[in-house]
Amino acid sequence: MSFHSQLIDLLKTDPRFVDDDGELILAAVQNAAWKIDHDLIKLLLSKKEIKAKFFDEIEGHWIFNINTFLEYISQKNFLDNSYTRFRNRIGLTIGEKYLRERGEVALAWPYKDGYLEGGQTKEEEKRREIFFNEVLAQDEINRLLDPKVLTRFTRYTAKGKEKVTDFRRDENGVMRENLILKGNNLLALHTLKTQFRGRVKLIYIDPPYNTGNDDFKYNDNFRHSSWLTFTKNRLEIAKVLLREDGVIFVNCDDNEQAYLKILMDEEFGQENFVANFIWNHRKSSQNDIDVSLSHNYILCYARNRQHFKLNPLGIDEGKFGNPDNDPKGDWVADPMDAPNIRPNLTYEIENPNTGEKFLPPEGRCWRFTKEKYQEAFAEGRIIFGKTGKGRPQYKRYKFEAEARGTNPFTIWDDVGTATEATKDLMKLFASKQVFSTPKPERLLERIVHVSTNLNDIILDFFIGSGTTAAVAHKMGRQYIGIEQMDYIETIPVERLKKVIAGEQGGISKSVNWQGGGDFIYCELMKYNEAFMERIQAARTSEELVKIWREMAENSFLNWYINPKMPEEAIKDFEALGTPTVPDGTNPPNPKDWGEAGRGLEKQKHLLAELLDKNQLYVNLSEIDDAQFKVSKEDKALNRKFYGE
Repeated sequence: MSFHSQLIDLLKTDPRFVDDDGELILAAVQNAAWKIDHDLIKLLLSKKEIKAKFFDEIEGHWIFNINTFLEYISQKNFLDNSYTRFRNRIGLTIGEKYLRERGEVALAWPYKDGYLEGGQTKEEEKRREIFFNEVLAQDEINRLLDPKVLTRFTRYTAKGKEKVTDFRRDENGVMRENLILKGNNLLALHTLKTQFRGRVKLIYIDPPYNTGNDDFKYNDNFRHSSWLTFTKNRLEIAKVLLREDGVIFVNCDDNEQAYLKILMDEEFGQENFVANFIWNHRKSSQNDIDVSLSHNYILCYARNRQHFKLNPLGIDEGKFGNPDNDPKGDWVADPMDAPNIRPNLTYEIENPNTGEKFLPPEGRCWRFTKEKYQEAFAEGRIIFGKTGKGRPQYKRYKFEAEARGTNPFTIWDDVGTATEATKDLMKLFASKQVFSTPKPERLLERIVHVSTNLNDIILDFFIGSGTTAAVAHKMGRQYIGIEQMDYIETIPVERLKKVIAGEQGGISKSVNWQGGGDFIYCELMKYNEAFMERIQAARTSEELVKIWREMAENSFLNWYINPKMPEEAIKDFEALGTPTVPDGTNPPNPKDWGEAGRGLEKQKHLLAELLDKNQLYVNLSEIDDAQFKVSKEDKALNRKFYGE
């Protein structure tokens, strides 16, 4: 056995250095070496030949030569398997170093369900997921975020589909159309900034919760560091779209709530924190876990706290009564004390029934000056408890409360549950459970009510089942929904068509919804993204080789890739492949296909690396390039959309 093989086999005996496919994770070994990890040192000392190679003996002590070790395992031919040989031959190394190890690269997140390669926990180190994550040179990233060409414009009305010929705008030139946009949400948000910068009043998002729940139609398996990077990039551009008096609500659970709070403090400023609303989303008990999970968090931040105020809610009529037959009507007794002590608000109040004198509680003051208190007492608005022997209280009349409303509480247990949302959605889709984690319309009604007014613009860039758009439509708000997954047409678009037709589920009766309105559906125009989707859908090695040949002819490959497909590289690629997946099988996860799935996934990873991620979609600046075949109709509509 060669020295290479001995060292690799030895390192593989440590489970920290092996991924789910049994392959060595060099990044984990390098990290352990830099830390002078004791277990790694013991391992290397256990073999005579390896000990002699990487240790120097000084006066009876063996000293680890870390530079020699790192240099040896970092050489590009160290892992001389088909996977590595392919990367070397096709051009995925530069100057004897793997591209991802070079200092002049930066991580970019063009995918909603992406993974960062590597990490700081054992769980992250065991993953070698690179399919939805790439390293891009910093000077290339700007093109990634350029506005994109839009295509497949369709207007949906009560009469059905119509061609889009123009876009409604107000007197200030602001687009006044409901939009449902298919495409990568990070790139779509940057596309929208030309038209909606500083125009959005409310952003509500329900991003992946990072729970590992495979039923969710996103890849919901980020770990903390990668999930936060993924979220940060989207919050940065979302903030640009908000109005100065705008607000953002972000739904999450215990997995990321504390991390998300810190991230949003950083992005929006601690001074712009409004509240952390607690939504009681489950009323039934869970018996299959130690603690039954009953609530989610909804973090709320203003774009600028000085310009933002939540709208009040309606009153709870059950709290009001008229036990003393007050001619002004029903009332409720409010405390007389208030925060923010001021000298002129601190004085004695005597109970006329008992003679007892009261001062405000410690750290507080009365809500009125002494003069205003005496006026209120003369008007009969001051009472002293139910028996007349207590502390002073102030009558608040029902008609006053109705005019002012009630400030929202931070605990929401009256806005529906996840079960209610699922049942409502099933009614719309013939008893089929089309989405596993919908939000109830009553929850979004509360958020829309407290944060917006008629015709304000609402944005949801994880549109999911379409609850936000459905509620916004029924409540007379303009909305923008973004989704990358194919179910955008089968779930949210279909749901909105039912809303236009006047469906009576959810909040329809409470807001007297009768149907009507319209929305426009469009897509980011794909280029390399189309190859990405074909790679994902491929079921055999033969299909992937065919896709590779087409990519070499018709796609934008990374600049360091050899487009000529060297014969040796093809052999190495095919060596990774496995037999065709049997016809008729369609498990949700290719890894369930056993060895066939693992070999196929490796080939998919390799092909995905070849594509230039700056060209996933067609940039607006290249709309007239004949290579992209943008139709005359789409060119005209794009110019109208972008106001050119």
